[in-house]
Amino acid sequence: MHPIYRLLHPHFRYTMEINALTRAALINANGVIENNFAPGKLSILLSSVAYDQHWQFDLQALPADLIHRGMAEEDPNAPHGLKLSIEDYPYANDGLILWDAIKSWVTDYVNHYYSEPETNTGTSLIESDQELQAWWEEIRTVGHGDKKDEPWWPVLKTKQYLIEIVTTIVWITSGHHAAVNFGQYSYAGYFPNRPTVARNNMPTEDPSDPEWELFLDKPEVTLFKCFPSQIQATTIMAVLDILSSHSSDEEYLGETLEPSWEQDPIIKASFEKFQGKLKELEGIIDLSNADMNRRNRNGAGIVPCELLKPVSEPGVTGKGVPYSISI
Repeated sequence: MHPIYRLLHPHFRYTMEINALTRAALINANGVIENNFAPGKLSILLSSVAYDQHWQFDLQALPADLIHRGMAEEDPNAPHGLKLSIEDYPYANDGLILWDAIKSWVTDYVNHYYSEPETNTGTSLIESDQELQAWWEEIRTVGHGDKKDEPWWPVLKTKQYLIEIVTTIVWITSGHHAAVNFGQYSYAGYFPNRPTVARNNMPTEDPSDPEWELFLDKPEVTLFKCFPSQIQATTIMAVLDILSSHSSDEEYLGETLEPSWEQDPIIKASFEKFQGKLKELEGIIDLSNADMNRRNRNGAGIVPCELLKPVSEPGVTGKGVPYSISI
């Protein structure tokens, strides 16, 4: 019954299932990644160690992530309060619009359910909400027990902190995952465009090297000896096709109005405003893709960037933002 539970519930649809499948077949020892990507054995373990050293919850928010990676700097006079290092940066251009739409919806929602400034004891409603505090405590001390004492965790005392926390979770499960996941097949399904492994070194320009002579005579043979094997290429094509596909029962961001929200005119109006912003984002993306000055999304050989268009048909489409991390 908790309002924050109801808000976040659609954003975890099928997530535990897909995580279990991934651990069993994709990122497991001797699994798809280790057998078909260049780093090979123990690559997932090495990646996990590196990721663990750099992960911070407060840097998962899109604006903070862009600043941390040197792709933007704070500028109150710029759109979204950020000046981008690369003006034509589709992920940031589209993502910041989606981030603002999500944050606006979450802000309206939180302000509605936590409308009073403080309780009779002088504490805020956020601080006195025992269920909410227990949830945040468990995330930090159990879900991320190894990082429970880090200083960067937001302290859940005010509505603003709650809004930032929830917006970050919603963004990661929807927009961020859609941007990094559903374009995989379009980009790497044709393996020469993005081979996952090089089996041989390319020959050096040494006339006495027989590999160099072979390269000059039949460069395609040298390339095929270097590219992934047939079984590796086929495996990756199949996996990326699955990962990039939308199911026929996909639930897209802003698509489902919960019955309890339908009965509350304020929440219903806020959700409809959110839906309107998502629809507007589709038009902005179409307009950007048609802009001849945007060379990262328009021109010869450039695929239009539609990854953050909220709605999609089933299958591999290179667009669509589901509520949750699920395939």
